[in-house]
Amino acid sequence: MLAVSNLSKSYGIKPILSSVSFTVKSGERLGLVGPNGCGKTTLLRILSGLEPPDHGSVRFTPAKPDLGYLPQGLVIEDKETIGEYLDRFQNDINQLSARLAEISERMVIHPDSHGLQDEYDRILQKMSSPGISQDEKRMVLHQLELDHFTENTPINFLSGGQKTRLALAGILLSNPQILFLDEPTNHLDIEMLEWLEEWLIHGTFTMIVVSHDRAFLDHVTTGILELDSASHQIREYPGNYTLYQNLKASEKKHQMDAYQEQQEEIQKLREAAAHLRGIARFRKGGKGDSGDKFARGFFANRTKGTVGRAKQIEKKIEQILTTEKIEKPGRNWQIKVEFSDVSSGSRDVLRMENLTIGYDSDHPLVTDINQTIRFGQKIALMGKNGSGKSTLLKTLVGQVQPLAGKVAVGASIRIGYMDQEQKNLPTHSTPLKSVSEYFFASETETRAFLSKFLFFGDDVFTPVSDLSFGERARLYLAILVAQGCNLLLLDEPVNHLDIPSRIRFEEALNHYHGTLLAVVHDRYFIQNIATTLWKLENRVLSQIA
Repeated sequence: MLAVSNLSKSYGIKPILSSVSFTVKSGERLGLVGPNGCGKTTLLRILSGLEPPDHGSVRFTPAKPDLGYLPQGLVIEDKETIGEYLDRFQNDINQLSARLAEISERMVIHPDSHGLQDEYDRILQKMSSPGISQDEKRMVLHQLELDHFTENTPINFLSGGQKTRLALAGILLSNPQILFLDEPTNHLDIEMLEWLEEWLIHGTFTMIVVSHDRAFLDHVTTGILELDSASHQIREYPGNYTLYQNLKASEKKHQMDAYQEQQEEIQKLREAAAHLRGIARFRKGGKGDSGDKFARGFFANRTKGTVGRAKQIEKKIEQILTTEKIEKPGRNWQIKVEFSDVSSGSRDVLRMENLTIGYDSDHPLVTDINQTIRFGQKIALMGKNGSGKSTLLKTLVGQVQPLAGKVAVGASIRIGYMDQEQKNLPTHSTPLKSVSEYFFASETETRAFLSKFLFFGDDVFTPVSDLSFGERARLYLAILVAQGCNLLLLDEPVNHLDIPSRIRFEEALNHYHGTLLAVVHDRYFIQNIATTLWKLENRVLSQIA
């Protein structure tokens, strides 16, 4: 279906892909994983024909399959409507007819070509297909919560999340043979995620998907492609993400065992060579009667043999270090989040009494909330998009005024709030200046602190407005750590973090002794962190676990 051979790509002197080779069989669903910035998006763009490689080849069988590519950002024309956008994915009869005529001519020359016959049959099937049915279109738009918009609605009226879901709807409805998805789970709630998983599992296409959602990768993938940020090459693993993790852990353990065993062997050989050299020096230093010709010859021969054995051992050491060397397992850079000890403050951290939230008293989002957050709780807040989760957090921190009721914050409670859109970051500032407001230390100590969040060298002077979303998320975490907050309100805190960074963030939160309320759709995060589950549904906030 797809064969990639010796693919390389660089931007300036920075290598992104280096001699990447792999194959994808028909019907496989592969997860493409690797840290942020390692080249996953670049690889998908090359496979989709949107960007040329520097070297190497991409070969499809059949030669021109239907490709569906979902980028991270939706590119639209001004004033384009939802209906016009979805029409892009309808079958173009004129284009299909021209391709069919081209294949017919080639089949006359190559009548035994199964690839041409397969493509001919596929195009005939597409031409006889009615395209997207209205029922199918309505079902997909409903599942992605876009069905309340009319087809005449301009796309620029949609929010960023709604645009992403519209792009996903278009790709799914196009029914491609090969599907390339770049972060399709962004802006999807758990119900949408579960629906998308079922759609992909039962699809007839071949797929490569980039995602940091570990549960999603577990459910939909049949194999994993790992793009290594150091070698810039691909390694293939069978099975889902959990199996990949287990295989990687086993590989790393075996490599470490072999590395340590080899280091012990090298040390023993060096000691043996040094011992023989010492004996030779001792004998050369005058053992025996210097006037006894036989004794001098005897010790000279013994010394020569000892030096020869030492040289043989040293040659063996050199061979090990050059042609047989086992590298120590590498350590990938990951954020190091360490929340400092925090004071407990009040036992009742925050109380909501008859609280009603929203922006219109005639149409509140949630009514009559009566909940108490107690110290040490780690609460995951779930619910559909638009149910009021983000508005609740904004109300708790005072950015949105309650429509009714009140919020009471306990004594000595210091709130740290991370908004989903990262609007609270000082875009005019730099990472160094932003953290220095809360981290009272020298510039050297502050830069050392920022290095734990992967801001190295001149990175600390980059304007916040120029940082990527993932870099901004890391900076946000750094600020929260520096503030020493004992109540964290986090709105989708891991959205722009890669999988290793999510794992480290979870580890830090597990050791965090304060209180947490997080809006999150990452099911691994919920399972590993939450002690309590809240759900917003039908304008009611309830505790479900």
